[in-house]
Amino acid sequence: MNRTALLLATTGLLALTAAVVGMPRQKDTSHTLAHPGEAPTGVVLPPATAKDGPVTLQGKLSGAYLMTGPSEAYAVLTVRADKSREKKRVPVSLALVIDRSGSMRGQKLEDAKRAARLLVQRLDAEDRLALVHYGSDVRVFPSQQVTDEVRQQMLAFVDTIADEGATNISGGLQAAAQQLLPHVESFRVSRILLLSDGHPTEGLIEDSELLKLADTYQRQGLTVSGLGVGDEFNEHLMRGMAEQGGGFYGYIQDSEKLAEILRRELEQAAGTLARGVELRLELPEGVMDAEAMGVPTRREGHTRVVRLYDLAGGQEAQVVVKLTLSLESSKADRGVLGARLRYQDVEAARPVETYLPLSAKVTDDEALVRANLDQEVRVHAVKALGAREMQAAAEEMKRGNRQKALGMLDNARSLFGSSADALAGELADVDRTKAAYLNAQDETSVKREALQLHRKSLRTFGQNNSYDTD
Repeated sequence: MNRTALLLATTGLLALTAAVVGMPRQKDTSHTLAHPGEAPTGVVLPPATAKDGPVTLQGKLSGAYLMTGPSEAYAVLTVRADKSREKKRVPVSLALVIDRSGSMRGQKLEDAKRAARLLVQRLDAEDRLALVHYGSDVRVFPSQQVTDEVRQQMLAFVDTIADEGATNISGGLQAAAQQLLPHVESFRVSRILLLSDGHPTEGLIEDSELLKLADTYQRQGLTVSGLGVGDEFNEHLMRGMAEQGGGFYGYIQDSEKLAEILRRELEQAAGTLARGVELRLELPEGVMDAEAMGVPTRREGHTRVVRLYDLAGGQEAQVVVKLTLSLESSKADRGVLGARLRYQDVEAARPVETYLPLSAKVTDDEALVRANLDQEVRVHAVKALGAREMQAAAEEMKRGNRQKALGMLDNARSLFGSSADALAGELADVDRTKAAYLNAQDETSVKREALQLHRKSLRTFGQNNSYDTD
C-alpha cells in the first residue's frame, strides 16, 4: 500500500463511526474510528528503525500524543529481511512427512506422491532428505544426501506408498525429527514438511500436544510447516503447527497444486536469512496490556512474546498491536512500548537481538491527540479490526450460524468500505466471500468458503506465511 493511497484512505475513514452493523456502541478511546465531519490530520509520522544483521525492525505508534487516563492506542511493527545476496541456493536438510491414511485414498494420495517425486528430483547431492509416510504405523526412508543413486531409491520408496490405516501425525513428526536432529548443526536450514488431510486419530491426538511438539522442534533448530489437503482437515492445528514451528502453511483444496507448493516451500527454505524469529513486546508502567492482533502470543510477566515465521530474503511480517493504557500527563515523550526482536542470523550463524523503543507525549487535550493521529497506523488498525470480523465470520460459517456469519461479514465490509482506495482489496475479498457463501448449496461448499476466508483474514492481519492456491 503506497503512501498516497493511505492518505486518501483517511478521507474515507471520516465516514466511519462506532455504529458498524452488528457492533455494540462503545466509546472509542483509541480514536481509530473518525468522527463524522472530522478533517484529515495529514500526519504521517516517520517510523523508528532498529537493525542488526539482515533483518530490519520498524515501528510507530498511532500518534505523537496519547490521552491521559484509561485509553487505547495502536502500534504497527514491521519485521523485514534484506534481499538475499547469494546467487546460488544454500543446501537444505528436509523431511517430507506424508499422510497415507485411508482418507487420502485416490487422487489426493496420487498427487502427494507426484509432489514427493518432484521434490526428490529438485534436490541434489548437497541436500539431505528423509521421507516419512504414516497411517497407523510409520515408515521411513532415512535422511541421506540426494545423490543420483539415492534419488532412484527414494523414488522407488515413494512408489510403494499405499493408503491404509488411521492418522498418526505425531508418529510421523517424531520420526522426521529423529532423522533431522543429528544433522542440524551442519545445515543452515532444517525443515519438516507435514502434509495431511485429516485429524489425528492415533498417537498424540490433542491439538495442544501436537503444538507442543512443533514448539519443541523449533527450539531444537527444526522448522515445521503444515500443509492441509482438501476440505476435511483441522485448519487450526495445521496453522498452529506452522506458528509454533516457525514455518509456513497452506490450505490446499486442489491437491494437484501440491507439487507447486512444495517447490515454493523449497525455495523459501533455501532462501532463509532469519530463523527462530521472535518479537517481544515489553510493557512499561501504565501500559496494562498489548494484543498482537491475529497472531498468538504468550505472556512472560510484563512482556508479550510473538513467535514469527522464518524469513527468506525480501520477506516481511507485520504485527498490529492494540495497547490498553492508563497514563498520567507528560509533556516530555514517555516510553509506551519496547519491541525487542530476536532471531538467528542464518548466514552468519549467530544470534541477533535488536531493540526498538516507541514513545509519545501524554495529554488530557483530546483535540490535540486527534489532530496528531498518524494516518497510516489508523488504516492498519482498521484493517486489523476488519480482519478480526472476517475471522469470526469464518468460525460462524463452520458452525452453521448463517445470520451471525453474515452480520460479521457486514461488519468487516463497513470497516473496509470506509476507504474504497486503500482498502479496496480487502473490501473486494469480503464481497466475493459473501456472494459465494450466499450461493453455497452444500456443507462442503460452506466449509471451503470458511477456509478461504480464514486464510484471507490472516493475510489482512499482515501475516505472509501462507501459500495462495487460488
